[in-house]
Amino acid sequence: MLMSVKNISSAILGVGVDDTTIDLFESQYPVPTGVSYNSYVIRDEKTAILDTVDARATDEWMANVTEALAGEKPAYLVVHHMEPDHGANIARLAALYPEMQVVGNAKTFLYMDQFFGADAVAKERRVVVKDGESLSLGTHTLTFVLAPMVHWPEVMVSYESSEKVLFSADGFGRFGAVARFDENADWASEARRYYLNIVGKYGPQVQALLKKTAALEIQTICPLHGPVLTEGLEECLRLYDLWSQW
Repeated sequence: MLMSVKNISSAILGVGVDDTTIDLFESQYPVPTGVSYNSYVIRDEKTAILDTVDARATDEWMANVTEALAGEKPAYLVVHHMEPDHGANIARLAALYPEMQVVGNAKTFLYMDQFFGADAVAKERRVVVKDGESLSLGTHTLTFVLAPMVHWPEVMVSYESSEKVLFSADGFGRFGAVARFDENADWASEARRYYLNIVGKYGPQVQALLKKTAALEIQTICPLHGPVLTEGLEECLRLYDLWSQW
């Protein structure tokens, strides 16, 4: 397992972990250059952690989170997607920070109860958001966009308006460890293989999400797998539009 804390901006930190020891992602997709489990911290008046990681990467991720928090206690954990490669450490983090609130939509918490039991995150700690609602952290504000079946029923993405960042859940993900990704390499090939295998059945739902986010000015895309995207975003969006029409 690899990956240290990465500054995406002065306030947004990447705390994910590269898994370079895995042979098959989801026990079926070859990943010769590994895979990343991405997670983010936004430091502000109220600090938020965005998603957790797979159980395979728990210890390394916790070390990264601790470093990024720098002694602060998180006010929120935002859960964009409950799949175990992103949600495995929700209960552990909730127990570690008992004052932290957990942000998700109604279906997020339905899944959470099924995965961890109803007591893992008490009802009074839950912030249930609807499509289009926002959460202020101080100078940063997250607006939530529900994205059902991209590629699970509870999926949502969020847009941070001050820095124009889209936290895209599994959207715009890519196979391959981030540390092994050359910025001059071809992003699209492994992103397309990821899309077709993981999201490909849900083209109409991807189209619906693209329409919802079309009016947003996006400067950075932070997916849950693969590199953070800051260049060539128009081409990435064009490809997702193309692939989801197939």
